[in-house]
Amino acid sequence: MMTGAYRFPAMESVIYGRPFAEALKEEVERADAHAVFVLASGTLARETDLVNQLKAALGNRFAGLHAKIGSHTPRVDCVAAANAAREAGADLIVTLGGGSVTDAAKMVAMCLSNGISDAADLDNYRARIDADGKATRPAISAPQVRTITIPTTLSAGEYTASAGCTDTARNVKESYGHPLMMAKAVLLDPRATVHTPEWLFLSTGIRAVDHAVEDICSPQCQPLSEGASAQALKLLGHGLRGVKADGQDLDARLECQLGAWMSMIGSQTGVPKGASHGIGHVLGGTAHVPHGYTSCVMLPHVLRFNYELNAGRQALVSDALGDRDATAADLVAGLIADLGLPARLRDVGVKEEQLDRIAELSMHDRWIHTNPRKIAGPPAVREILDAAW
Repeated sequence: MMTGAYRFPAMESVIYGRPFAEALKEEVERADAHAVFVLASGTLARETDLVNQLKAALGNRFAGLHAKIGSHTPRVDCVAAANAAREAGADLIVTLGGGSVTDAAKMVAMCLSNGISDAADLDNYRARIDADGKATRPAISAPQVRTITIPTTLSAGEYTASAGCTDTARNVKESYGHPLMMAKAVLLDPRATVHTPEWLFLSTGIRAVDHAVEDICSPQCQPLSEGASAQALKLLGHGLRGVKADGQDLDARLECQLGAWMSMIGSQTGVPKGASHGIGHVLGGTAHVPHGYTSCVMLPHVLRFNYELNAGRQALVSDALGDRDATAADLVAGLIADLGLPARLRDVGVKEEQLDRIAELSMHDRWIHTNPRKIAGPPAVREILDAAW
């Protein structure tokens, strides 16, 4: 008999389809916040009026802006933002941008509640994953300053309570987490995404596909997350092709945003992911592959690696993508090709001489150890990498 427990996350609302400035004003008033600190994409701050719209909505509640968060959320950028937020007396954080900015807000909240003012202090709070999968997670004081997130990509980190943050000195992306690092509210406005470069919007959409696929394929998939992930794949498969055909199609963009949200229901309650996510984290932090591209180049190959063990689960993915007679790997690869996205490691700048280090570091990612087909060591990871090369 199936047993399990679904645990609701520390998120109050997802508001979709409304202009973000209008929804933000209401949410800030509801939170009774008076010093709102904004983390924004530097490109959006420099090249669009979105930040000005946000500041106008906040009025005299606006307490400051930090628009200097690098790709893959570098430690030093997060601590600099936290120090600025502390000086501003922030009682709420608002983000406008993609996954790096979203994760930075989580790190800022953690820094504020734990008195972290120097990047080196983060060593005391990072999760440590041994090569055998044993995890050590230091105690973290609960964040008191919460976040409202306005995402402009589809990587969907705003729906989780963990953050990936890169130690640029060691060239390694590390994990931090606390339930209250999750956003308090997420505002989905497709109008806010039209400035996002096409490659970034579409590739992070494949990242959301990856969430849904590895959720369905997980041996610990839950009934609620399975249904949500299947619907996510339907929305993403249709919506991403719609955006590719017409970048101004707001309905298609909203479909993608809703699909990205639904792809994370499993992650919110603890359904583990697999090797596409595990290797992808290392590709990002160590080989500097953009977040969305990591899923483009890994997911089909991980599906093929796992097929002998979970063909039945993969058939559910094929159903959701509209063709039960095709393999999930081929359907995902076909979607990636239709969107004009890269499909091989060499296409995203990974060098063959990096593969052994990537394989070794991947064994220190928690999702490698929850892959449906057991991965006993670096040679198995290298097998997947070689297939993707």
